[in-house]
Amino acid sequence: MEYIDNMPLMDLMRSEKMTFVQLIIPAESAHRAITYLGQLGLLQFRDLNAKKSPFQRTFVNQVKRCVEMGRKLRYFKDQIHKAGLLLPPLPASQPDTELEEIEIQLAEHEHELIEMNANSEKLRQSYNELLEFKMVLQKASGFLVSSSSHTTDREIELDENVYSNDNHGDTASLIEQEMHSELSNQSGVRFISGIICNSKVLQFERMLFRATRGNMLFNQAVADDEILDPSSNEMVEKIVFVVFFSGEQARTKILKICEAFSANCYPVPEDTTKRRQITQEVLSRLSELETTLDAGLRHRDKALTSIGYHLTKWINMVKTQKAVYDTLNMLNFDVTKKCLVGEGWCPIFAKTKIQEALQRATFDSSSQVGIIFHVMDAVESPPTYFRTNRFTNAFQEIVDAYGVAKYQEANPAVYTIVTFPFLFAVMFGDWGHGICLLLGALVLIARESKLSSQKLGSFMEMLFGGRYVLLLMSIFSIYCGLIYNEFFSVPFHIFGDSAYKCRDATCSDAQTVGLIKYKDPYPFGVDPSWRGSRSELPFLNSLKMKMSILLGVAQMNLGIILSYFNARFFSSSLDIKYQFIPQIIFLNSLFGYLSLLVVVKWCTGSQADLYHVMIYMFLSPFEALGENRLFWGQSVLQVILLLLALIAVPWMLFPKPFILKRLHMERFQGRTYGMLGTSEMGSDDQPDSARERAEEFNFSEVFVHQMIHSIEFVLGAVSNTASYLRLWALSLAHSELSTVFYEKVLLLAWGYENIIIRLVGLAVFAFATAFILLMMETLSAFLHALRLHWVEFQNKFYHGDGYKFMPFSFALLADDED
Repeated sequence: MEYIDNMPLMDLMRSEKMTFVQLIIPAESAHRAITYLGQLGLLQFRDLNAKKSPFQRTFVNQVKRCVEMGRKLRYFKDQIHKAGLLLPPLPASQPDTELEEIEIQLAEHEHELIEMNANSEKLRQSYNELLEFKMVLQKASGFLVSSSSHTTDREIELDENVYSNDNHGDTASLIEQEMHSELSNQSGVRFISGIICNSKVLQFERMLFRATRGNMLFNQAVADDEILDPSSNEMVEKIVFVVFFSGEQARTKILKICEAFSANCYPVPEDTTKRRQITQEVLSRLSELETTLDAGLRHRDKALTSIGYHLTKWINMVKTQKAVYDTLNMLNFDVTKKCLVGEGWCPIFAKTKIQEALQRATFDSSSQVGIIFHVMDAVESPPTYFRTNRFTNAFQEIVDAYGVAKYQEANPAVYTIVTFPFLFAVMFGDWGHGICLLLGALVLIARESKLSSQKLGSFMEMLFGGRYVLLLMSIFSIYCGLIYNEFFSVPFHIFGDSAYKCRDATCSDAQTVGLIKYKDPYPFGVDPSWRGSRSELPFLNSLKMKMSILLGVAQMNLGIILSYFNARFFSSSLDIKYQFIPQIIFLNSLFGYLSLLVVVKWCTGSQADLYHVMIYMFLSPFEALGENRLFWGQSVLQVILLLLALIAVPWMLFPKPFILKRLHMERFQGRTYGMLGTSEMGSDDQPDSARERAEEFNFSEVFVHQMIHSIEFVLGAVSNTASYLRLWALSLAHSELSTVFYEKVLLLAWGYENIIIRLVGLAVFAFATAFILLMMETLSAFLHALRLHWVEFQNKFYHGDGYKFMPFSFALLADDED
């Protein structure tokens, strides 16, 4: 035991030791001290004003100013993106600027931009109206000319008929007079011309038809040019229309409908000469407006470019200043109102760095009084902090996604670094597919510096974050693929010739004739001759199923052993005696014994039925094993193991609650005394809920909790072992899918002499390999490996009820977007 206690600590095995500290900062150096602590990023402040609303805090006005500046900066950023400009990279060195100067500059730039945008919007609106008027004049002229020519034809026809018949002179003169009057006033027919969006024209026409009861003529034509919509900044297709109608009432209805559909109406004179004059005036004004708009856009782009040169620096500065004032709002004034008092957590190794930063803040602010930094005792449990690097961070995130470790609890991430990619590879064992994953991981790692500075999509960001996980997954997949001897489901004689040959010397198909062994076993992995044989599926099924059980029992034993180290670290002898020992006995009496039988059967080549052995171990423990006997004394050993398993269940259930009750009674009667703990003496051994119940020991609650825990472990030992069979199932599914795509797609297409069929077969095989085997199967195996770690492994020792160390750090603000 002393050897175990003296073992060197692993960096990731236990979280960093934390200490609770108090800061007393003079008001004149508070801002600078908090800024330096934010740059250091090793102190987590506790909110001492949690009961106050945000508007009751001391530095609320400064926070409001930062929020307002942030709004202006977001407005500038949106304007730059809307203008299609790119933000220039942050210069290597820029002169430092005070927050007040930046506030004045932002106000000036915002006023200038708002004024330029307002003028540009007015000019754009005028330009759009003139452009629409021009298109209406051009398109409506065609409708009016065709209408007038139709009327002229009717007049000529009438003249011929009238003057060719002299007997009807009176009648003719009346009709002639009527026609001339029709030409003068268009027989009361009027028209309204305008322009409307293409998406609304069908509903618009239908509404006009219903409002006028069909007494109208609707002509339309597609506008030659699309018009820019100022609100959405998109080009919109327009339709020019001319509505012919009769009567003032119809005119009123049509105008109201045009207003409802946002159709712009423009007056078009009937006289051709006037139309030409107006068209010329419109074209000249359009050219003037185009020149003005271009000049305005150039001026605005120049102003935005000047803003964009400083925008990144301004955003970072405002963001950090807001974070500083938010942190200052978590501090309290002392009685004299001259100093700010703050409390928080920091790692023990960081105390020296924090004190140096505070001394520098005192010197730089020319304060007459130094900052007081001292350690305090805390009641609550400290936060959990693991120092990780680029390699270990992804594995730590996998564990933290389930739950953050309790303070100083054994960290599963240490073992996840190896076990997670290995269990993935057991399900994804194919060294051809593993090479594909390896290439992808190497590309991500090679472009690490470039991709880390870019904004990636959600999927690519997740893939890039797990690049080292993917690297280990691919390496282990290649290793397991070599063991399975599968390269895109094709076996290769990599490590020598096969140990088997055909039963008949003339046979050419092992599937129909069978195999016989003629030399020593294949040196590494599965013999390639098993592929395609009649015994392939039973052999691989048996191999992978038993291998899954061995791996599962080994990992569950590791979890129980880690619970021992947890109990020993927290000096909990009850957990060692009444949890660890019965759990390790129960698991290995049943499934440890099954693993032993598997290994013995492999070593001896016995034909014993392990299903029969395990079933009748419970049903008939004293019955002779007969042909299923694997070693001497097996029957006696089975009886002993069965008794141990039966004893382990009440061992887990009964002693601990009664011992806890006895200890409580002794403590209540003053017979035992304990040493007062500090923040570094395992204050998390007794959480708040336990302290609150220290005087009210509820035996029934403790007993029910222990009973639930015991039943959960007993049932979980069976279900968790069965759950590890997913390693076998996923591996078999991956192998069979690879075989189907290879034999039924690639080989089938390659059997044709047609080059097109071969190319199509190759394309289908490549698509299936990339999207089904390399993407879907990878995701499936990843999720199953995740479940095995979260449920089957971590539930043996990992509580995961801690909270993460979140220091005040400017580095954590860098990736946040407002």
